[in-house]
Amino acid sequence: MTDTSHGIGGLSFDTRKRTRPPELNVFFALIGIVVIFEALGYLLQGQSFLFDSADRFPSIFNEARLKIIILQVAIVGIIALGSTQVIISHGIDLSPGSVVGLTAMVAMSFAQTATVNGNPNPKAIFGDWAMDLPVIAPIVVGLAIGFGAGLVNGLLIAYTRIPPFIATLGMMVAARGAAKWWSKGRPISFPTEEFTWIGNGLGGWMPVVIFIGLAILFMLVLKYTVYGKHTYAIGSNEAAARMSGINVERHKVLVYVIAGMLASLAALVLASKNLTAQAGMGVMYELDAIAMTVIGGVSLNGGRGSVIGTVLGALIFGVIISGFTFLKLDAYYQEMVKGAIIVAAVVLDQWRQQRQSARS
Repeated sequence: MTDTSHGIGGLSFDTRKRTRPPELNVFFALIGIVVIFEALGYLLQGQSFLFDSADRFPSIFNEARLKIIILQVAIVGIIALGSTQVIISHGIDLSPGSVVGLTAMVAMSFAQTATVNGNPNPKAIFGDWAMDLPVIAPIVVGLAIGFGAGLVNGLLIAYTRIPPFIATLGMMVAARGAAKWWSKGRPISFPTEEFTWIGNGLGGWMPVVIFIGLAILFMLVLKYTVYGKHTYAIGSNEAAARMSGINVERHKVLVYVIAGMLASLAALVLASKNLTAQAGMGVMYELDAIAMTVIGGVSLNGGRGSVIGTVLGALIFGVIISGFTFLKLDAYYQEMVKGAIIVAAVVLDQWRQQRQSARS
């Protein structure tokens, strides 16, 4: 027999139908993972994972490790913000990693300084006309690449009805090939100081500032704007969204364009931070970004998820990577654990949806 409680006016409700926000579950998972690494740290290393057990910092926390955790997920986190919107709209995007590689190569070509230690730039791609350009030049060129890649993805998916997996897979392969072709596989280095500031400004915290700023922006956009409401509506029920007057095709193109431009922005930050661009940049970034969204509670069936969950999912990734390094375990263990977490998150999402369907 179902237990009920009486509310205002004698109305009753089923207490079993009350659910806590999925972001809260992700937060609890984050805390649980931190606790596990704390316990393993004391058992295996004799020191704390996140706390300053050696009295090296002015606060109680290990500030160096906290900075590493946040910095190592900030760039992929920017991509994950775009993946969040794509997946909420019931799509998928496999191209961001390759777009990162292509954008980094092309943008760095327009960000090079003319001289290095008084000598001509040994890795110059263009002539003097493209040297020491204002920082806005590589930024505009880079974002234009993301815009173009997202536009092609969106048009193919919305108007030719090609499955998102196939359309973005094609872009993934094509963009990676273009990145290798751009400089015949050679790295491009020696950017101007203004371009370097994008990834190294504010004492090295600039990638985090960009990530947090964009996270706040898109959290508000998805929650309070027509764009956000349409994104959720299309992901929940595309046919119903179309019947309600939403231009589904145009909106899908916009979602993929935004995702493409966020991937290009991540590339600008990455190339600036590393002071060089290589065609292999961004490999597997798209899968890490998708994993962050799924761990954060974004449903692969579309229509459900949030930016807050994605940010928490990114932090879980950062804690796991830093925790394994702290425990001095080989890197391949990280990949296996990340894979297990992704599968577990998808299984949990399916179980949660089945449970909600049974309640309704």
